[in-house]
Amino acid sequence: MAYRETPTRKAHKLAVRAKILRAASDLIAETGFSGASVTAIARRADVATGSVYRYFHNKQALCLEVFKQATEREVTQVRNALQPPGKIQERLLAAITTFVERAIRSRRLAYALIAEPLDTTLDQERLNYREEYAILFAQLIQEGVENGQLVPQNAYVAGAALVGTMAEALIGHLAGYSHYDKPANRHWQPLRDKKLLIEAIGSYCLRAVGPAQA
Repeated sequence: MAYRETPTRKAHKLAVRAKILRAASDLIAETGFSGASVTAIARRADVATGSVYRYFHNKQALCLEVFKQATEREVTQVRNALQPPGKIQERLLAAITTFVERAIRSRRLAYALIAEPLDTTLDQERLNYREEYAILFAQLIQEGVENGQLVPQNAYVAGAALVGTMAEALIGHLAGYSHYDKPANRHWQPLRDKKLLIEAIGSYCLRAVGPAQA
């Protein structure tokens, strides 16, 4: 007779898997993907190292799942910020503010998702989610073009450019400004104030999409 997994056993396995994912997510938020070894994740989850491999065949598979879950949360927050009715610029600014504020709030995790050097599989996943962001912004920009609130433009190109702008503008802040401390860049004055940083990125992005003149 074939073995049939009991509901209790199935629930236990799901709980252990969720605990491992939670531990991995918490550790990656502190150290990035490079600092999250399977041994350290197992220790934090209070399971044997071998147990991790029973649920994820290697570290790459576990990190990929963490990356997907974390990025999907962020995409959902930006999508929600774009939904409420109102002027295109107000909705766009709300989404940009959401993206930047959440990145600043979880700086190490945001750096891992946006800029940390990754293997090919994770890097492809990053490109996939950047495209999701680009499409969300492109849809709003196209709406603005069609109703006359924004100047005519290629909405997808503009949306992708906004995503790149936000990511690039945040990297120095998320990485701790280390690249601004080099002598060659001593004339730079990085915005360490969160409010000013959000305002600077938001105002630049709004100018970039070209609000239509009355």
